[in-house]
Amino acid sequence: MSHSLLKVWIHGIFGTKDKYSLIKRTFEPQLHAHIKANLEEDLDCKVRIINGTEDHIHVLFLLSPNFALKDIFKQMKGESSHWINLSDFINYKFTWQTGYGAFSVSESMVKAVEKYIANQKEHHKKITYKEEIDLFIKKYGLKIIT
Repeated sequence: MSHSLLKVWIHGIFGTKDKYSLIKRTFEPQLHAHIKANLEEDLDCKVRIINGTEDHIHVLFLLSPNFALKDIFKQMKGESSHWINLSDFINYKFTWQTGYGAFSVSESMVKAVEKYIANQKEHHKKITYKEEIDLFIKKYGLKIIT
C-alpha cells in the first residue's frame, strides 16, 4: 500500500481543575464552538460532538495522522483555558485538570457514543463526574498514567 490510511475515533474526556463547577451555561456553547474550531482548523481533527457539564467536557473526534494524541489534548486544553481567561467569562483563573481520558471508539459504536455525549446533562443528574470516571476505570480495567 503506497498511502497510509487512518480512521480512529477518539472519545476524549477532561475536567476542570479540582472538579470545580467553572463552565457556566452563559459561555458553554461558545466554549464548545471554540474547542471544535481549534480541533478542526489547527489540529486537523474532525469533531462529531462536544458536550459536558459545569465541571467536564466530552468530545468525539477523528484522530489526525499529523499529531500525537497527547499533543492534541495539550493544545486543546491549553488553548481553550487561555481563551476562557482572556474572555473574562468568570472572575477567577480557569484551569483544566492535568490529565485526560482518551478512548478509541469503533465505527459501529460512534452513534451510541454520540448519543451518550449528547445526553450529558441528563446523565449527570444521576451520577457525578468522579463516579463516571471511576466506572470507566472499573469497566475497562484502566490504569492511571502519571
